[in-house]
Amino acid sequence: MAKTTYYVCKYTPIELLQAFGGQCENLNTMPEGFELADQISHPNLCGFGKVLLEAVMRGQVKELVLVNCCDTIRSVYDVLKASGKLDFLYMIDMLHCGDACSRERTVVQLKGLARAYGSYKGKAFDEAKFRAAFVPPKQMHEPYLTVLGARMGTELFDMVQKTMPYPVQNNTCVNNRSVGTMQPPEHVDFDTLMEWYAGELLHQLPCMRMMDNTGRKQLYHDPNLEGIIYHTVKFCDFYSFEYAEIKQHASLPLLKIESDYTVQSSGQLLTRLEAFAESIVPAQLEGKGKKMGKGYFAGIDSGSTSTDVVILNKEKEIITGIILPTGAGAAIGAERALEEALKDANLQREDIDALVTTGYGRTAIQDGDKSITEITCHARGAHYLNPEVRTVVDIGGQDSKVIRLDETGAVVNFVMNDKCAAGTGRFLEMMARTMEMSLDKMSVTGLQYDEDITISSMCTVFAESEVVSLIAQNKKTDDIVHGLNKAVAAKTASLVKRVGGEDKYMMTGGVSKNQGLVRTLEEKLGAELVISDKAQLCGALGAALFAADMVTE
Repeated sequence: MAKTTYYVCKYTPIELLQAFGGQCENLNTMPEGFELADQISHPNLCGFGKVLLEAVMRGQVKELVLVNCCDTIRSVYDVLKASGKLDFLYMIDMLHCGDACSRERTVVQLKGLARAYGSYKGKAFDEAKFRAAFVPPKQMHEPYLTVLGARMGTELFDMVQKTMPYPVQNNTCVNNRSVGTMQPPEHVDFDTLMEWYAGELLHQLPCMRMMDNTGRKQLYHDPNLEGIIYHTVKFCDFYSFEYAEIKQHASLPLLKIESDYTVQSSGQLLTRLEAFAESIVPAQLEGKGKKMGKGYFAGIDSGSTSTDVVILNKEKEIITGIILPTGAGAAIGAERALEEALKDANLQREDIDALVTTGYGRTAIQDGDKSITEITCHARGAHYLNPEVRTVVDIGGQDSKVIRLDETGAVVNFVMNDKCAAGTGRFLEMMARTMEMSLDKMSVTGLQYDEDITISSMCTVFAESEVVSLIAQNKKTDDIVHGLNKAVAAKTASLVKRVGGEDKYMMTGGVSKNQGLVRTLEEKLGAELVISDKAQLCGALGAALFAADMVTE
């Protein structure tokens, strides 16, 4: 059985490899982790570089052709060459422009690869196979979404396709290959053929490594395009500049996500993707069709810390709201909270005409009629509580969210901090534990302070060490707590700025009870925060409102 020759860049001359009998495949899988790669690489190597190392170290790849597009690939090449794990390893020196000098240099590179690969395969160049290898790029002729930016792992792209309401085209760096729009010239010798081929490789739709990458604008100037998902890879800086350009000039819905190229990171992104899909086609949320029964509707918000339930009557008035600890399992916690809410409202389960679930545990709850992200539900709930609100700040147990609304309560834009505990309710909980005080006591501590302490690290582990050090220095408790509030407020204010937040601001979730943090955040924003007495129920309220939408008279 022939071995697969893997490649990682769209500038790889795969048609040339196929002319020597090569079976080429883009190496783009996302492993569960980098156990072997971390043993032989620098910790700040980008996730995709570690993918290559992991695949080779596990024996999954035996033939690999690289293009020296960045420092990571050059480092990976050196490590792999020293490892001796590959039967064939080659790196092409592809220049960053398409002028005559670069084309001439590329011809030399192509001939060098042809000699090395032909010798390895024991085959001569087959011109017929070379010509047959050119496949014209596919064009989209219907409404679609596009993924732009740095390469996206196959598993994550599959998730994107399943989540989005339109077909999705992968136009990330390795996937928007445009070699093949023209067929090779007839009746020419090998040297002339390689000169033509070098021009085709260099003048395809450019990636961000090319000196002139203005041609990339056609990727997001398409009348059939309905929205953009922009993907970056942790520790890769190539594509951050393009995102800023698109954000400033494109009028399409835009979502930015980042992965570390592991399967675990893709799971963290699901809420963002689903919320983006809901914002593009909000009509999908309604799902009307159920007939009115007793006229009661329920929403369950399954969070990492608490599970909240709201029940509405047919006038969309709140008749009960319950907040209980989530406990060990989302499904069990939701069932327990719903039972408590039904008991409080003197209702039975069959009295509920429709039930919508939201929150991080929403997909684990099988009893609901529909699952909607907490982004969309918090927006809907906030608009119900105060239609003048345009920005919602929700500091949850495991993530922080800032959501910008329009005058109808629809999501215009949102950002999330969900990669670590920094700035979340979990961060405050751990700091309270370190200072041996309850969250209730911490919420009113620091309102009066003497020394304006700055906590320099938002990493929970490092911040805890910093707090322990401050305690050892006999710093006042009020001063330390104010420093913690200031750190969380600064983190949250940066999210507000990123989303383009505007007054009025509403704070939702349990952390809205923290008076010290609320005051500090108001100072950072230069505006007052609307705090409803239903703040912690906001997500469940939004879910209940969507449940009501599902029922017709």
